[in-house]
Order: sequence, then structure tokens, then C-alpha cells
Amino acid sequence: MTDHEDEYKWHTGKKRPSGVEDAVEFVDVHKAFGRNKILRGLNMGIPNDKISMILGPSGTGKSVCIKHMVGLLYPDQGDVLVHGESVPGMRDEELFEMRKKFGVLFQDGALFGSMNLWDNVAFPLRQHTDKSEDEVADIVNGRLREVGLEGSADKMPNELSGGMRKRAGFARALVLDPDIVLFDEPDSGLDPVRTALLCELIQEIHEENGGAYVVITHDIMSAKRVAEYIAVLWKGRIVESGPADELFDSDNQFVRQFLSGASKGPLGME
Repeated sequence: MTDHEDEYKWHTGKKRPSGVEDAVEFVDVHKAFGRNKILRGLNMGIPNDKISMILGPSGTGKSVCIKHMVGLLYPDQGDVLVHGESVPGMRDEELFEMRKKFGVLFQDGALFGSMNLWDNVAFPLRQHTDKSEDEVADIVNGRLREVGLEGSADKMPNELSGGMRKRAGFARALVLDPDIVLFDEPDSGLDPVRTALLCELIQEIHEENGGAYVVITHDIMSAKRVAEYIAVLWKGRIVESGPADELFDSDNQFVRQFLSGASKGPLGME
């Protein structure tokens, strides 16, 4: 067996059916930055109307996947499809429209420091729609209520705790009523209790709104709590993907090791 084949011996690429169509699809995607190859023939589907988690060790390209979905990065080879449309093939105006399908919650909430919480959440509506201020107020107040921040609307971002900033970012990600919501390591910087509360909130709001939710994380407890579909990413390719309960029962040694957090297995400290 060559070194290259040996490197991928755990990657069955097995895609267990989710039972629904994919909202986002990666087709043989390659992406390198200089000599650093990040995605190396990635084939992955993100199913509609489920909470999906892309899991994997640090540095395996999870955040790079998100940037490809919204057209901030383009593949060197391969294709990325959103609702069947090729993102790299879109003209600028089509890309602008397509991005309205997405809500994104960044690691730190990414709030504007010069605006209070209310105006931060209102920003996408004022920027991308021609809704009246009354309509904007209805939507913003509703979303703040959903995430439990209706009493903090006048606060500035520097007055908010880490957990509150995440919830504020979540409210802002939802105001355009997106079809797909991306969470880039939403649990980073949160203690275990606040991580559990955020997971609960993600579940509750998904039950109400539906849509494809995509959570990038390496927190296995979060995956156990909320994931309905899991894709395990390592070395720029999918090891296995499928419904969460099936992945937790996988007989693949790498998947078992990663999802149980065991020290023994194919993944070492390299």
C-alpha cells in the first residue's frame, strides 16, 4: 500500500442516506493555499431541514467548507452546489441573491462595536430589504425574544457576556429568515453549561423554523445533544457521513475514536 493510500485507509467515504434532498453539495472539491492542501477531493452533502454537524480534528478544513458554501472561497477543482445551483458558476448579482439564503453565526458573534444590540440585529434587514421601520421592529423584537435577549436591546456589545454575544449573533443570523444557517464553532469560548444552553436554543429554534442548520465544531457533547446528521472530516475528505445515531454506532475505527474522544486509535498527536 502506498503512503497516500495508507493515509486514507479509514476514509470509506460512506454516505449513509439521510432520506431527504441535499441543501448543499460538495463534488470532488480541492482547495489549497500555496503548498498547503486543505480540501483534497471532498464529497459531502448537507441535508435539507436537519441539524447537521461537520466534525473533525482542528485544521482539517471545516471553516474552509463554510466559506465555499457562501462563495467567499472558490474551489481549485470541483463544484459546490446550493439547492442544485453551482456557486463558482454564479455571476456577482446571482451570488449576492444566493447569499440571502444564508444566516451565519461566527465564533465571536461578530457584532458591530459601535451599534447597540438592537441595531446590530436590525442591520441585515436595513441593508438587504426595503422593509419599513415598523416591519423591521416586529422582526427584530421577535428574534430577540426567541433568543431570550428582549431585555438587553439597548446594550452595547462590550456590555454583553460571551454567551449573550453568541445569542445576539444567532438572532441576527435569523432575521432574513434564511433557508440555511451556518454556525462556525458556536461553542468556542463557552463553558459547558452555556454550551448546553446554546445547543438547546439551536434545537428549539430549528424546530420552529426548519431549514438546513450546519454546525462546525469539534465538541462531541454538542454533537450528541443536537446533531441529526454528522459528517466526519479528516485530511480534507469525508471519513463517513450519515444520520447521527448511525455514526455513533459506526464500526469505522477513526469514527469510533473521534466520536468517543478515545486516546487510542488512528488519530494521534501529529
